[in-house]
Amino acid sequence: MTDPALVHAALLERGLTVGCAESLTGGELAAMLSATPGASGTFVGGVVSYSTEVKRRLLSVTAAEVVSGECAVQMAAGARDLLEVDWAVSTTGVAGPDLQEGRPVGTVFVGLASSDTARFVRLDLDGDRDAIRSGACAGALDLLLAEVTRG
Repeated sequence: MTDPALVHAALLERGLTVGCAESLTGGELAAMLSATPGASGTFVGGVVSYSTEVKRRLLSVTAAEVVSGECAVQMAAGARDLLEVDWAVSTTGVAGPDLQEGRPVGTVFVGLASSDTARFVRLDLDGDRDAIRSGACAGALDLLLAEVTRG
């Protein structure tokens, strides 16, 4: 897993800010992004949008399915706009114990948005609820660092 301090350093070096929108990770990603000393120089905040209604109301999600790449991208874009940051990353998926929207436990979508980038990755994770949530955070940090340092 990408060390959150590396994400912070890459953002700081470029003068960029980040925020997040979380569903299945329930604030774990924000905790990781804010844990590095000096993180306030890059991390603005996050939205825990566990319910579909909060996704729709606060983040302007219109996707029919909330466990989808489309939703992940819309969550990230909504957080970017709401928090007025350069980058936003999002997590949505199924941590278990039951299927959601017909998707199996471990199906996770990580979204990313900047002013000129909007994309998602799908993760198929194994393990218990905690392992899936941690894996989603790891995937989010990996994607964010890769995009911020690209080019």
